[in-house]
Amino acid sequence: MVRTFTAAVHEEDDWYVARCLELEVSSQGETLDEALTNLREAVEVYLEEVSHPTIEATPLVTSFQVGRAA
Repeated sequence: MVRTFTAAVHEEDDWYVARCLELEVSSQGETLDEALTNLREAVEVYLEEVSHPTIEATPLVTSFQVGRAA
């Protein structure tokens, strides 16, 4: 079965950190593609090892603007 998950990625120093929004799984990589590949592998391992994983509903992800930059 193929399932689609959502990843949030941010840069931290020289690394990209990728977090699955539906599961408590994160990974990292030196490039965006590497971080996402590592996250995909981590999610696959997690789903194989956890018999009844808690999969949260995909949150609404959007953007908004503020008047001043922080």
